[in-house]
Parts: sequence; C-alpha cells; structure tokens
Amino acid sequence: MSPRGVTTPQVRQQLFDAAEQVLLREGPSGLTGRAITREAGVATGLLHNHFGDLDAFLAALFVDRARAATDSMGDLPARAGTATVVDNLMAAIETLLTGNLMALAGLVLARPSLVTRLGEALDDGTLELDAAERLFTAYLDAERRLGRLTSDADTASLALALVGAVHQLLLTRGPHAPDLRERLRRLATTLIDH
Repeated sequence: MSPRGVTTPQVRQQLFDAAEQVLLREGPSGLTGRAITREAGVATGLLHNHFGDLDAFLAALFVDRARAATDSMGDLPARAGTATVVDNLMAAIETLLTGNLMALAGLVLARPSLVTRLGEALDDGTLELDAAERLFTAYLDAERRLGRLTSDADTASLALALVGAVHQLLLTRGPHAPDLRERLRRLATTLIDH
C-alpha cells in the first residue's frame, strides 16, 4: 500500500483507463469520482487518497494521455528518408486521431476548473501542448536536409498547418468523420508539394 497522496503506477493507470471508459460512455457529466472508482473496481476513496480531488486527477489524466500520444509519435524524425513524406506524416496524424484526446479536450471545456490545473502543468513543463508541432517540424527539417522537401520549405509553418488542420477537423467533424483521413492526406500532399 502506498502512502496517502502517493499513487502507484498500476493504480494510476487503472484509474486513468477507467476514467476514459466512463468519459467515452457517459460523457463529461457522468465523470464522477464514484463512477471512476466503480469502473476501476477499487475502493471509492482511492482516487481522492491518491490525487487529492477530482480536478487534480482529471488534470493528471489529461497530461498522461497527451504525453502518451506524443511518445507514440516520438520516432517520427527518425522516419525521414523512409516511405513517402506524406505517408510518414499520415502515420503520425493517425496517432492523434486514434487517441481519446478529443474526448479529454471536451472534458476540459465542460469543466472550466481544469483550465487552472492544466495551466499549472503548462507552467511547470509537465504539459507541452506544442509537442506534436515540434515533432512534425523536426521530421520535416530532416526531410528537407535529405532533399525530399525543397530547401526553402518553411517546416515550422508546415507543421503548424498540419497540426492545426488535425485539431480543426477533429473539433468540427469528429474522429470518425468518413472523409477525415482523405481530407488530411490531401492537405498534407498539397502542403508538401508546394
């Protein structure tokens, strides 16, 4: 048993996984400490014992899932020179599309009290909202060095446009829109070819 306020990695992930399931099934309004602990099959007070309160837990969940998405794209710069530039970009974009980050973003909109907690995570460097953009830029820089992009390609602007388009389409159309991937592939192709 861990000391009060200190969570073990297994319990932490168990609670995070349970919270995601509740969020996806019941939406932000159904996401209570009791619902999460019931879904996880643990004692009702465990979440508060380890995280202090529900907002601290939900902020930690958001940070954890954002970091996991970034980590799963971490090898993008090393893919330079393999496959096609667009295929590599689409593989990284797929990571952003398949996670539950949009549901978590909706949770933040539904619980404004989380904004303060996430602001603290941004301030202390725990949360890096521009991590995907930086990975795309690093990858595009590597492709430019290999000559697979023009030497004057503005890789930072290309990366921003791609990540911004993913966010825009996810927010307006959702991750299951039938033409989402096709539209993103066309955009990536247009940006890279010009």
